[in-house]
Amino acid sequence: MSVATIRTPAEFESRLQSYLFERSEEGRAVRVGEKEVSEQAAIVARYADLFSRAQLDGLREAEERADGDERERLYRLRKTCEAGLVTAELAERDDALENAILRARVSFRGEELPLRTAQARLAVLEAYGDREELGDLYATASAEFNDERLELLRVSHELEGELSGEPDAVRRNEQEKGISLAELEQALASASDAATEAWRRMRTRWFERLLGPERDEVPNSSHVAYMRRLSPLDWIYTRERGVEVCVASLRALGFDLANDQNIRLDLDDRPQKSPRACVIASDPPQVVHLITRAQGGLHDYQAFLHEAGHALHYAGCDPSLPYTFRRLSRDHALTEIYSYICEAISREPAWHAEHFGLADAEAAENAEATTFLEALLYRRYTAKLRFELEFWSRFDADGGTADGYEERLTAATGIRYRSDAYLADMDAGFYSADYLRAWIRAAQLRSHLVEEIGDDWWRRPETGERLRALFAEGTRPTSEEIAARLGFDPLDTRPLLAELTQH
Repeated sequence: MSVATIRTPAEFESRLQSYLFERSEEGRAVRVGEKEVSEQAAIVARYADLFSRAQLDGLREAEERADGDERERLYRLRKTCEAGLVTAELAERDDALENAILRARVSFRGEELPLRTAQARLAVLEAYGDREELGDLYATASAEFNDERLELLRVSHELEGELSGEPDAVRRNEQEKGISLAELEQALASASDAATEAWRRMRTRWFERLLGPERDEVPNSSHVAYMRRLSPLDWIYTRERGVEVCVASLRALGFDLANDQNIRLDLDDRPQKSPRACVIASDPPQVVHLITRAQGGLHDYQAFLHEAGHALHYAGCDPSLPYTFRRLSRDHALTEIYSYICEAISREPAWHAEHFGLADAEAAENAEATTFLEALLYRRYTAKLRFELEFWSRFDADGGTADGYEERLTAATGIRYRSDAYLADMDAGFYSADYLRAWIRAAQLRSHLVEEIGDDWWRRPETGERLRALFAEGTRPTSEEIAARLGFDPLDTRPLLAELTQH
């Protein structure tokens, strides 16, 4: 009988770095359409010696003996070991599901479209009815994988409960994030309610402007990507100028993204490339991928700026930090602050005037459209968090149903969401809560920058200097620690409410 290797924390961290690099690069290749077959299971098999119950116990014992930053580092390594054990158990089934989705096709107007291509096409179809038709085809095809998605969720949930010692998914994630999800949801819902009147005014105006008079009273979610592009205004926000404008916007803050050797841009368009922009930090700060799939429209610019915030954060971390504090975090709420503050540049009226030659009135109107889109997403994610809390609270009793998904998201946004999309829409680890914490924190940070630097914070090198200092800390701080530094309570939504209502 073989005896499992138990590494010291330093040895575990070193081999973990190689493992996560290989997995990140494999995931990147599939996501950007360079590969059409995922082989994550083979990587997991090569590192089978890295994750074991004995190794988990060894890390836990070391953690219990430590304190301060070292205890936090060991906690994150232990949680990563737990996640590695889950991944090892599910890798083959994960690959099977990913590859089945990559093989799937829908027939639309004489074309056989991969699901990712169909999803991307929804953003650029001009005719309302065409988007309805393709959206229905895409959603129906995606929902065919729900049984596999649900089974993976079930097995993952059971394993995470066993390994962590906390079988309740909500409490388990609260412990990992160090927050109360219930208190967060209550603060978010209150802000959403307070912004409802302003939201309804913007919704009426911009549904009419973006979807036209032929729209349904409650349009379905097939039209969201089209609206996020501000498609009727795509002659202003052209695909060709996206990179140029965004790089110039970041240069004004002192960031030379185009010549940053740590950041690798993938801007190509491929049939199997996911339409969702992302950053993959394979080995920060040296290897950070910024990935977008431009289609024209304002969303290209917002997505690029958003992901640039992530990329600059990871590529700007102090290389002398332990690997854990360059790559691992308790959750994603910290790095999302930096993505949101960079994306917030696109909500400044003067940015629209400066880069697109718009008169002040038109620039203000288009900036209002970005506030509308921000409010739409905020309300959607607030409703999504409420649904996910309910989903996991009853999961052990009902096995995971869609109850409340369509109703909550539709009521919050005025857009109809199909109930069978609930699993494709569910990110692991209550990522919705991380986005929402970052929404609060980025608004607090913007308020602080306006007070300290001025209304033109978004084009001042002083802003870049402050951000660069935050980036250097890597993943070590929590989102809540950043709030305290800015002088805010973590759940103070007043700056966010002011942004959503333009007050």
